[in-house]
Order: sequence, then C-alpha cells, then structure tokens
Amino acid sequence: MIISFLCFMALFVAIGVSSLLKSKNTKEDYYLASGSISPGLVGLSAVATNNSGYMFIGVIGYTYATGLASIWLMLGWIAGDFLASTLVHSRLRDATERTGQVSYAGILSHWHGERYKLLQRAIALISLLFLLAYASAQLVAGSKALHVLFDWPLWAGAVLGSVMVVLYCFAGGIRASIWTDAAQSVVMIFSMGLLLVVAIGELGGISNAIDQMSAIDGFLDWFPKDLALPGLAGGILFAVSWMFAGLSVIGQPHVMVRFMALNDADKMRQARFWYYNWYLLFYSMATGIGLLSRLYLGDVGTFDAELALPSMALQLLSPTLVGLILAGIFAATMSTADSLILSCSASLTHDLLPHKIESTHLLKGATVLITLAALVWALLNSQSVFSLVIMAWSGLASAFAPLLIVLCLGKKPSQNRSLYAMFIGLSFALLWRYMGWHAAIYEGMPGIIAGLLVFYMPVPFKKKGIVSN
Repeated sequence: MIISFLCFMALFVAIGVSSLLKSKNTKEDYYLASGSISPGLVGLSAVATNNSGYMFIGVIGYTYATGLASIWLMLGWIAGDFLASTLVHSRLRDATERTGQVSYAGILSHWHGERYKLLQRAIALISLLFLLAYASAQLVAGSKALHVLFDWPLWAGAVLGSVMVVLYCFAGGIRASIWTDAAQSVVMIFSMGLLLVVAIGELGGISNAIDQMSAIDGFLDWFPKDLALPGLAGGILFAVSWMFAGLSVIGQPHVMVRFMALNDADKMRQARFWYYNWYLLFYSMATGIGLLSRLYLGDVGTFDAELALPSMALQLLSPTLVGLILAGIFAATMSTADSLILSCSASLTHDLLPHKIESTHLLKGATVLITLAALVWALLNSQSVFSLVIMAWSGLASAFAPLLIVLCLGKKPSQNRSLYAMFIGLSFALLWRYMGWHAAIYEGMPGIIAGLLVFYMPVPFKKKGIVSN
C-alpha cells in the first residue's frame, strides 16, 4: 500500500519538476505560464483545483452524514458555476491580456486602465488571509487520509504535502501546478470510479444498495431537516443558496488564474467543455460514494465522518488499490494547495510589497515562506476540512465576486465604492456564519447580494471634485 502510494506521489513530483524545462524565468511565466496553456490542460487543472480535499474528504463526509439531500450541493454548485462562467471567464482572460497584470488583484484593480493601488492591496490582503486558511485545510485533509490508512501522526501528511508543493512550485510555478493538476485529475477520476464500482458490486447491485439506504430513516429524503423555511419553499431556498456557492468560483483567485493562463481567449469554450464534463462526472461519483459509505460504516457519530472515504477503501480494496485511492485523495489536496500557495505568493510579491519583485529566485523564496505559514496553520487547526473550506470559499466570493460581476457588465465603479462593496459583502458573510445561519443558507449568498447592492444603491453624498459611480 505504501509503495503504491509513494510511486504515484513520485510521478506527480516528476511531472511538476519536468516543467522546469519550459520555464522562462520571468514573473509572468512563474504566475501565468506566459499565457500558453492549452484548453484541455486549463479545464483539467481547474477541475483538480476546484475538486480538492473538500470533495474527497468534506463532501463525502457530508453526504455520509446527511444522505440524499446533499445532492443539492452538487446541482446548485455546478449550475451556479456554469452561469457565472458564461459572464466572467472570457472577459477575465481578455482583461488579463489588456492590463498586463499577473495577479487576480492586479487585474481587478486595473480593469479599465485605472491604477487603484489601495484596492489592489486590499484585495491582496484578503486573498492572502483566506487562501492561507484554505491551503491549511488541504494539508489537513491529506493528513487525515494518511492517519487512517497508515496510522501516521496527523502532522506527517501535512509535512509531506508541504514538501511536495515546494518541490514542483519551486521548479516551474503555475506551469508545474497545472501539469501536475492534469495528471492528478486522471488519478482522481480513476480512483473514485474504481471504489464506486467495487462498492456497488459488493452490495449486489444498484437496486440492492437503494433498498438498504431506504431502510435508514430519512437518509433518502430530498431535503435536509434544518431548512430555513418549511416544505418546498425551504428546499428551493436551500438549493438556490448553493447555486451562489457555485457562482462563488469567480471569487477564487487560485481557480480563476487557470483560465487567465489560457493560450487563446477564443478557446475558452473548449476549456469550459473539459472543465464541466470532468466536474460533473467527478462530483456525481463523490456523492455516490458518500451515500454508499453509510451502508459500510454504520451510523453517524461512531467516527469522524470526514474519514469515510479512506475507511471505506480499507474495507473493500486490496493494499495496492488502497494506495491508489490514497494517491487520489492526496492528489486532490495537493492540486489545490499548490494553487492556493502560488496565489498567496502573487498577492505578496506583486500586490502587497511596495516594490514589486521580478527576480524568480525571490518569487520562489516567497512561495516557500507561504508554504511554511500554511503548514503551521494546518498543524494548529482544530476546524473540520468542510467548515474551513466553506468559510474561505464564501469569504473570498463575498469580497470579490460582486466587483468582478459589475466589471464584466461594463460598469466602472470608483475605488471607494469598490472597497465599500468588498468589505460589506465580506462582513455580511462572516456575520452570517458567526450567527450560525450558514447551516440553512450558504453564507456567500447574503454576502454576494450585499456587495452587489452597494454598487447599485444611490450615492448618499458627493465629495467635491469627485463623482462616485
């Protein structure tokens, strides 16, 4: 099992390090691969980055505990993601080329030719904080899997993941990340599909599995019990709120940078084809395994729900194939962790520091420091992977999605209004989570709506010489 796992990990590292052969030793190449990535690689990389430890550990654990009602996360998430992409992806790629910026914050703050330095630094600071939290969650997810399968201490997986990220990010930056993401996407799909087929076969087929699930009280109910409103209205509100979770992808710098690196803006439709087909297949299999895991692992409360996948693999598969499953889990966490860390590095070196760094040696040094910070956070973390990821996801979306939407619609907001919208949207999301309302309605929904309202509400006052729009 260990040999199988380590062989796949060595393969991923080798793919990442080989990207050094294509490296041009420039900032644009380190953070955007010089805008040279093909549609297929963009799509597969974005899927791997999006479908991280959250999917292998968080979603499967949530489905194990919740049942069929978790399907609304999948349907809402993918629908919201698709709707947002029709407006944003191509326009963001065009703005990347037009502005000449290499970071998400740089593009949003220079969209119409402005030089909103305060906005750029504010976006970068929020990105740095939430992306670090997100990266730590990925390291925790990998650690949990290793802990179950190898009985390694929880810190071991986080350290191993950090070393891997540093190796191939140090070698080729975003290109190394994208190349390894594509390979990891294949392993993720194969490992998930393998476990799904074996699990159904052991239960005697799909019909027998459904019969056994039906015997669990409430497990196949269409909506969860803790809805904000009773009945169908509450169910619709629940599903719509998770559409906002999917729409939130446009506020995630580490995912959007994949589309920013596309080699031709006219090929965005091809990239989206790869992305959504792979995404739908992967999410469907993850939900299926989450449902089946309840039959194999028993009632909720007997163990950590986020360990459902590795525990189920141990029951059903040979040691070699368990190593493959673990490689899939670890690949998912690393494909997101490296992307998050590179985005943090871009925020620090391109947006926050007073003098922009151009030396690739210093850029790589910043990446190492960011990785160490994420590792420390992971070792001190006490939250679940699902909770930490959703908090980071909703915070970034509430801060940035409203601004990106109005920019793509052709609006030219002032720097002050952009800052107000960003902080009000973020505050609403954090308050919603603090009050505990996120169990019924995803907190990004009120956060994004609040941010959008700031852009469209009347201006209460006008400073001399300044017209705020």
